[in-house]
Amino acid sequence: MNPETIFSLSSLLVMPFWLLMIFLPRWRMTQRVMAGLWVAVPAALLYAVLVLPHFVEIFTAVSNPTLTGITALLGDATGATIAWVHFLAFDLFVGRWVYLDGRSRQLSAWIISPILFVVLMLGPIGFLLYLAVRTAVARQFSADGRSAL
Repeated sequence: MNPETIFSLSSLLVMPFWLLMIFLPRWRMTQRVMAGLWVAVPAALLYAVLVLPHFVEIFTAVSNPTLTGITALLGDATGATIAWVHFLAFDLFVGRWVYLDGRSRQLSAWIISPILFVVLMLGPIGFLLYLAVRTAVARQFSADGRSAL
């Protein structure tokens, strides 16, 4: 399969989970699926399948990274596809954590769902946004004399 096809189809491995977390966060099936450890495994497996044939080249580039080396690594369709699948797997992993942590803290889906969308679109920014909201809510609970979850 060529990189363009893999790139185009790879989002199908993660989008059902994002849609469940964002649009049906309180549905029992969403809660059951997201509680499982295997959510990000399909994307991680695809990543492994894509990386293994290029392992020496990739390991060499990332074990002693230079801008030139990373640019060369990511500068073609194969490298960009591998990076994309890496993003998909890790963003879903972080999104799952945000979803579960938000639920354990009883944060409103009206707050968590938009944050999950930001995690989906701009991973680390969504992660930082969640941490900021989580901290603000904990401080509010503390200021109100209630125990923070």
